[in-house]
Amino acid sequence: MTDSAKKPKRPRDTNQLAKLIADIATGEAVEKDPDEGKDPAAVALGRKGGLKGGKARAEKLSAEKKSEIASKAAKARWESK
Repeated sequence: MTDSAKKPKRPRDTNQLAKLIADIATGEAVEKDPDEGKDPAAVALGRKGGLKGGKARAEKLSAEKKSEIASKAAKARWESK
C-alpha cells in the first residue's frame, strides 16, 4: 500500500474528531472507500476465504490440538492480569 492510498489519520484532538464525525454524518465530509482502487474480484476472493477460514481450521484440528490451543489461550489471558 502506497502512502497516497493510505486512509488519512483521524485527529487525536477530541474536539476535532467530534467535528469530523459530525461532518461525515451530515455529508459535509466524505470518507474514502477502503476498497477503492482495488480489484473487485480479489476483494471478493479474499472475503470468501476469510469467511470460511476459522470454521475450516476448526474442523481440521483434532480434539487434542483444540484443547492444547484453548489451554494456551487461557494461560495467556490469566498471565496478563
